[in-house]
Amino acid sequence: MPTETWFDDIPVIGNLSPEEAAAKLLEVGEEETAKSLTAPRKKVTTTPTDFGLREDLLPFLDKPWLYTQHIFGYVNPSNSEGTELLIEDACEIEADTTLINNPININLEQMGVAKYPGGGTHYILFDFQAQTQILDSRETLNINTTHRIKDGEVAIINQPIFAPLYVDAEGVDFRCLTVNVKNEEDERALSFLESPVFRSGLAAAATMSQLAIFPLSHLAIGLIKMVAKRSKNVPVQKFEMGLDVSDISERPRLAEGFYIAVQIPENYKNAWDWEDWVYNPETGQIVEDGDRTELIPYNYIVFSVSRYQVK
Repeated sequence: MPTETWFDDIPVIGNLSPEEAAAKLLEVGEEETAKSLTAPRKKVTTTPTDFGLREDLLPFLDKPWLYTQHIFGYVNPSNSEGTELLIEDACEIEADTTLINNPININLEQMGVAKYPGGGTHYILFDFQAQTQILDSRETLNINTTHRIKDGEVAIINQPIFAPLYVDAEGVDFRCLTVNVKNEEDERALSFLESPVFRSGLAAAATMSQLAIFPLSHLAIGLIKMVAKRSKNVPVQKFEMGLDVSDISERPRLAEGFYIAVQIPENYKNAWDWEDWVYNPETGQIVEDGDRTELIPYNYIVFSVSRYQVK
């Protein structure tokens, strides 16, 4: 399966032009934000970015689901003591080269929703994609799942996504796309993804031979493409977290532990300091190191990587 199937035709809300984003937001009841995006402004402090919306609008709107960038943190539980664990830059850790040519598990641990578009409980459709070595070729796997999460809450998920996933000499290419589903018909149609039967089946599929689950990837791609383009459904987060096994790459590096993908404004990327934050793996909360009652004001997703053990 070619890599171009990773939804180049599905932009997240922050990648749309102000007019396109406003039209989409009106569908989900975000009327004030829609008006703010298209209202004339007397002074523009920055030029339009490559991401559609002007950066000068984002702090004013205070809508973290409009941000287009992600940064990646890493937590090694064995190097930390206490409940709240220190977070490192995932691009600066040492890669674990013993994982090369060996299988790993990737689990979806938690998701923190600071704000997603629309009110009430958010019905979030995830698509996960990874590239792996199958026989003599490098193939792409896709898996869908759904979870219900409210603004300001952290969902404890603890769900296997890929287990096993084989690590080759280039590491692991891992991607994620989320869609906030507000279309009631689509929500009803997707209800099978929440059933205990499907959940247990997904867990079983994650541990199947990759040759066996490869055909399911085509179904997952078709589902996400259909839902993402329907009215009232809003793609929100989209990122690639390639996990590299060399220490010369600027990408996140592969090791066992927790990985945190945080959705932030483009102009925060160079100024971000992971030392300001700590992570609690039991609650999934990320809080300020100086004030541990202050939750991080951004959307984030936590994954774990572990060495696969044959049962």
